[in-house]
Amino acid sequence: MNVSDLIQWDRFITPAVVRIFYWMAVALIVLTGLSFLISAVAAMAINAFAGIFMLLASIIYICAGVVFVRIVCELILVVFRINDHLGAIRDQGEKF
Repeated sequence: MNVSDLIQWDRFITPAVVRIFYWMAVALIVLTGLSFLISAVAAMAINAFAGIFMLLASIIYICAGVVFVRIVCELILVVFRINDHLGAIRDQGEKF
């Protein structure tokens, strides 16, 4: 990606940004999940059942969050690939 790509409108920069967004979102989900895990361990001292429930919920949160962010990012990338393929089809039609 060049600086000229930011100025001109011939190429989308979003696919490159989506990858950065994905890793930032995964890091945020993992950090909040770890915070929930620590809270769950602290809650076990007060109520064992609630602590175990929070522990399981935080593990599910981490797994589901990472999968959800991946699905959203892939859907965004699919939209851009559809645009690229439609542009290729349009260019083939102009040749004839």
